[in-house]
Amino acid sequence: MLPLIDPEFGAKYIKSANDFYGYGVHLLFNEWWEKAPQATIDKYVAAIESHPEHGPLAREAWMAPPFRLASLDHCAPGTLGAAYRAHMVDNGLAEKLAEGYALLTADFEAGGKLDRMPPVIKYKVLRGFQTHDLHHVLTGYTTSPPNELALQAFQLAQMDYPYAAMTLGVIVSHMALVDPWLIKPAMDAITDGWAFGRRAKSLQFIRFEEMLDRPLADIRREYGLERDTPFNPVMEQVSELIAQELVIQERMRAA
Repeated sequence: MLPLIDPEFGAKYIKSANDFYGYGVHLLFNEWWEKAPQATIDKYVAAIESHPEHGPLAREAWMAPPFRLASLDHCAPGTLGAAYRAHMVDNGLAEKLAEGYALLTADFEAGGKLDRMPPVIKYKVLRGFQTHDLHHVLTGYTTSPPNELALQAFQLAQMDYPYAAMTLGVIVSHMALVDPWLIKPAMDAITDGWAFGRRAKSLQFIRFEEMLDRPLADIRREYGLERDTPFNPVMEQVSELIAQELVIQERMRAA
């Protein structure tokens, strides 16, 4: 018998599909594990642990030590460190995204909702939040909503991972059932990120924090991240949720 979606979780999925900013995937993802089909969990775990590159790196479970953006002031122009610092400052982003996520999940853990989340997935979650903005810089995807979606498609192309899969799932559900104005920009983002992630070398679990003084162009060349033109989605009409998020982002940059 095929695994089935738990009805209670299905209701939360619909809630996220209706408003993926109001009830985000960072919440939906943590709600899934309590009643997730074990066979499905096992497939996600095997996809990481049996991968010739991801498996050994996941077993190391390396986490970057905390550092402040001020420590990147010495990075020369053109380096990964300088580009990362500019990305964080220009977009008004938090320095310790992984630490913030760990605090967010404390209530889920206390309630036992994450008891069935395997250790390798927990590592992927926290390491992924450490590297998320580094991956923005490396791939060239900006923080605009279509670019964020493209980055999730890139990640999913490189690793079977439920967080990225759920992100694409709720967006596709929203565009199909709530707001067709989202279809073209969302599908442009998904197809661009998927194709880019498939042809690039894997970025998953790589210690890019140890490459901050290297030229960004060299790292992109090494990992197959060069492209002739940046991703530039066309939004003929801007959906209501995307318009709201763009206003929020502008406020963050101005703060």
